[in-house]
Amino acid sequence: MKRATASILLGILVICCCNEASNAGDRTLYKDPNHPLNRRINDLMKRMTLEEKLGQMVQIERSVASPQVMSKYFIGSVLSGGGSVPAPQATPEAWVDMVNELQRGSLSTRLGIPMIYGIDGVHGHNNVYNATIFPHNIGLGATRDPQLVKRIGAATALEIRATGIPYTFAPTIAVCRDPRWGRCYESYSEDPSIVRAMTELIPGLQGDIPPNSRKGVPYLGGQDKVIACAKHYVGDGGTTNGINENNTIATWHQVMSIHMPAYFNSIIKGVSTVMVSYSSLNGVKMHANRDLVTGFLKKNLRFRGFVISDWQGIDRITSPPHANYTYSILAGVNAGIDMIMVPYNYTEFLDGLRFLVENNFISMSRIDDAVKRILRVKFVMGLFEHPLPDYSMTKYLGSQEHRELAREAVRKSLVLLKNGDSGQKPLLPLDKHAPKILVAGTHADDIGNQCGGWTIQWQGQSGNITSGTTILTAIRKTVDPKTEVVFSENPDSGYVKQNGFSYAVVVVGELPYAETNGDSLNLTLPEPGPGIISNVCGSVRCLVVLVTGRPVVIEPYLGQIDALVAAWLPGTEGQGVADVLFGDFGFTGRLPRTWFKTVDQLPMNVGDEHYDPLFPFGYGLTA
Repeated sequence: MKRATASILLGILVICCCNEASNAGDRTLYKDPNHPLNRRINDLMKRMTLEEKLGQMVQIERSVASPQVMSKYFIGSVLSGGGSVPAPQATPEAWVDMVNELQRGSLSTRLGIPMIYGIDGVHGHNNVYNATIFPHNIGLGATRDPQLVKRIGAATALEIRATGIPYTFAPTIAVCRDPRWGRCYESYSEDPSIVRAMTELIPGLQGDIPPNSRKGVPYLGGQDKVIACAKHYVGDGGTTNGINENNTIATWHQVMSIHMPAYFNSIIKGVSTVMVSYSSLNGVKMHANRDLVTGFLKKNLRFRGFVISDWQGIDRITSPPHANYTYSILAGVNAGIDMIMVPYNYTEFLDGLRFLVENNFISMSRIDDAVKRILRVKFVMGLFEHPLPDYSMTKYLGSQEHRELAREAVRKSLVLLKNGDSGQKPLLPLDKHAPKILVAGTHADDIGNQCGGWTIQWQGQSGNITSGTTILTAIRKTVDPKTEVVFSENPDSGYVKQNGFSYAVVVVGELPYAETNGDSLNLTLPEPGPGIISNVCGSVRCLVVLVTGRPVVIEPYLGQIDALVAAWLPGTEGQGVADVLFGDFGFTGRLPRTWFKTVDQLPMNVGDEHYDPLFPFGYGLTA
């Protein structure tokens, strides 16, 4: 009897010990990468309080973030807005240190859920001093080369990782239907098929999804890749008169044939996140459009990553913005937005969201859907295993290999629009051995003008704001050492006539801008650009190189111009321009957009019934 009792007691003790061991193992299940993804998500979800869940749904700006804020409010994500940096001309090491300081705040919480740091890398790692700045998307659309764009994605991922950041708000897959839109340079083309093809940036950034893997599931191919964000969902490039953040009027057929196709490709390629557009579709704000965010994107397309708002995007559901913030939270979250780019007033957002959940205006199932999606991306990207970056990748920022890739992209993006008149000898390729060349124009020796918006600052900035090669420097490097290159930004006609120039290169264009600041109803070249063209091209044979984010009014000057090249916004590697102008490489770029005669024709896109362009979509001469 005693022996039986002892056996029973021993058995109970073994069971207790097993349970204790099981519970101990269970406590770290979500931290173990050997467990299936869904088990990790569900295990972590079971442990989370309401406050911890709501915190995951918040993305705040780095200027209001601190380790204490991350820890106290369980913040899920931090971002750098355009131009928001640890310090002017910060080194990659300084960026890594900043990310790690904030991440340690997140890791100090009860569950140690790491935060995601995000940044706009829309043409290279454009906030960061000394990064390689690639041509803006409109130039890449002119290349018709998706594999080039994929290589640019891979290079951009390395440069972003060089600063310790794992997430970028790119690509923009808008289909710009009206060049008056201030974001038109962020669009690859007016043609949805070209925009679809250029979604190859996503596997460049994230890596190629494995064969036969489930479609719609977020993916990251390693710690040298970054998670991507397809934006802005949906119809941002179709607003009336190209007014930024405005209303797109479109039939369902137009939405599906023009604005939606690139999202199909993005989701098939494993894009991890989708950003909602500020714009409205047929009068409904996209940030409040449950049918398209939850109904179509999440349910029909079976997208499994997370949906993120744009900067203060829910505030703009009301007019004026932030007029009824509680309603904005309700409408945005119930529409299906999972992570809110707040970015400053996070306590107001969290208080409002908690009130709406506790009073059953927003269901716990909606909160759980959002948090599961955010955690899925965090687990997929290996953030729990690799939360703290180090300095091992800093060497990739602005590397020579990446600059050579950018130079190649510039060469392939140039579009030759005119090269002499019939019966006249072409001006291009330019003579490297000419005795004396004039280079003129506001954009000839200005890195900032060459790069455009979203460069160092949100709006961009004129001046030599980062390292690179200006078009003037590139010309000087390319010509014969005996050739005299004279630079005069804005010469008068007398000066041009009296100095015996063999020919002139005039480099003019738009000044940097981003978003609404770039909206333009007239699309004219800013002064002194037209005056420089008249003074120079009226006095000597001349090539005009346009540095613009879109087609601009050029027809009135065309008769004076001997040769005309669209260089778009080429970025830091101006040597690519000179490579082609002087014939070391041929012109291969073709117009990704229709070039209008007058703005009265707009909007005008290829396939329209009344199509009478100055240069048609797809046009491009070879020298």
